[in-house]
Amino acid sequence: MTTTDSGYIAVAGGQLYYEVAGEGAPVVLSHAGIVDSRMWDDQWSDFAQRQRVIRFDMRGFGKSPLGAAPIDRRADLDQLLHHLGVERAALLGCSLSGEVLLDFALEQPQKVTALILVSTAPGGFELQGEPPAHLFEMLGAIEHSDFALASELQTRISIDGPFRQPEQVDPRVRQRVIEMNRLALANGGVQAGFQPANPLDPPAVQRLAEIHCPTLIIAGELDHPEILRAADVMAAAIPGARKVLIPNSAHLPNMERPVEFNQAVMDFLHNLS
Repeated sequence: MTTTDSGYIAVAGGQLYYEVAGEGAPVVLSHAGIVDSRMWDDQWSDFAQRQRVIRFDMRGFGKSPLGAAPIDRRADLDQLLHHLGVERAALLGCSLSGEVLLDFALEQPQKVTALILVSTAPGGFELQGEPPAHLFEMLGAIEHSDFALASELQTRISIDGPFRQPEQVDPRVRQRVIEMNRLALANGGVQAGFQPANPLDPPAVQRLAEIHCPTLIIAGELDHPEILRAADVMAAAIPGARKVLIPNSAHLPNMERPVEFNQAVMDFLHNLS
């Protein structure tokens, strides 16, 4: 049984809920912009056996209220690390938070021992081709506060991905995502992600060669082709970066294939030490 400490900290414009477990070199788990920190449930105990593991709900997600907008998520992370007395940490982020953590590493490289970027497109990355199916219908549902429909469509986009039908995906994973996503929609977290505060200028996609910490890039092989292209761009431009594709998974590979995901991350972190 993993012993977890939890609490809230005040940040500029709001507060963050966080959890900490384990001992050793710290690693921060930051969730995707459609769910909350519970997305890491299948990683929590495994990682805490070897590391000091920290996870938190970004504002507007899970147990963290939205607070004042716009939200500077890099500043929120910095305040959390300071509160916990963490001077340097490995940062693991998925999707929206992967973009945030990459920006954080560019802005404050002295605080980052390693980066693990999951299903991430760097800031400034220009998507090509047709947008994902259901995207505009989902945005319309959000605009009309039909969060049940919006959540189902978001799940089709991100969890089912472009190559599967809903019945081809583990229903337990879909249900967990829908539960977290509906809460994030109701609390305004998803909507806040459309307008991030304080973007880097120039954006991260133009500065990838400045990342000099060990970097692991993870993507689900059934995710949108543009996410896979973004992974290739980062792997090619970040010095020494390593890329891992997780089979039979889309945008949240850690939830669909936790055994393969955990092994890839723990091998990477073990090699750091």
